Amino acid sequence: MVFFGKIAAIVFAWGAYVVLRLAGWKRKTVMANAKHVASPVNYDELLFNLTRHASELLFRFGTFKKLPHDFTAYPCRVDGWDFALDEAAIPVLAKMRAGGIFLTAHYGNYEAMGPWLCRLGIPLVASYIPVKPKWLNNILERKIRSVDGRSYSVDARTPRDFIRILNDGKLFCLLSDQDSRIPSAIDGTLLGQPANVNPLPDFLLTHRPQTPVFICWMEEICGIRVLHAIEVEGPQVASPARLASPAPSPSQSSVVNSQFNKWLEERIYENPNLWYSFTHRRFYSQSPEIYGE
Repeated sequence: MVFFGKIAAIVFAWGAYVVLRLAGWKRKTVMANAKHVASPVNYDELLFNLTRHASELLFRFGTFKKLPHDFTAYPCRVDGWDFALDEAAIPVLAKMRAGGIFLTAHYGNYEAMGPWLCRLGIPLVASYIPVKPKWLNNILERKIRSVDGRSYSVDARTPRDFIRILNDGKLFCLLSDQDSRIPSAIDGTLLGQPANVNPLPDFLLTHRPQTPVFICWMEEICGIRVLHAIEVEGPQVASPARLASPAPSPSQSSVVNSQFNKWLEERIYENPNLWYSFTHRRFYSQSPEIYGE
């Protein structure tokens, strides 16, 4: 079964890459974003990385659901893949077992971190927009985004839902690198350009100020999949004046616009071809004209 998964993943990755490359899928958006932020992103390499990671989710996602629970079991080899924990991340991952806020981005194989964190005993809860039809959404929740019989996906939509997740001691996951188009979005900057950022982490911290905030990502180094984790440092609580302001200024963005965006910029500078938000209209709210509209 593992051998079949390996072959199927390779065939799918190359086949999907060829089809999308010939169709020029998202090329205009990628090039517009790259020009806007002066990034040396390579469309072909970005597309191949994306299809490779998608194929791993489709055909080899089960490998991440077999990873060891104990930190001492790493580095290890499972189904022909090597896995390791960054040494500096181990105490952070241990703290994540008590819950908090987990921020990450559409960078690398970000979906694969879900089952890995669950296997490490971290009470992950990730908010997803349900897909249609319903039977497909059920498969995603119960089969794909599920580890050891527990689904880590949740359809949380209201502030009360998010607060409840934190109150239950869960680790709430948020993909924070997308263009936010809601009225309460925070003005910020990314890669030197204005960008609207998600206000949810700051909102949660105003109501649960002692909640720890973590940033986590997976890196592939010489064929080894390495899990990294850091904790956001410094003041995390918004002032009473900010709570009354419907449109915070860039200087008021305490978590997302400062430390998270700094972390994300470092990852993009290291390898822009692993940041899949280049395929999204990431700067649309602030600069819609760059997309030819």
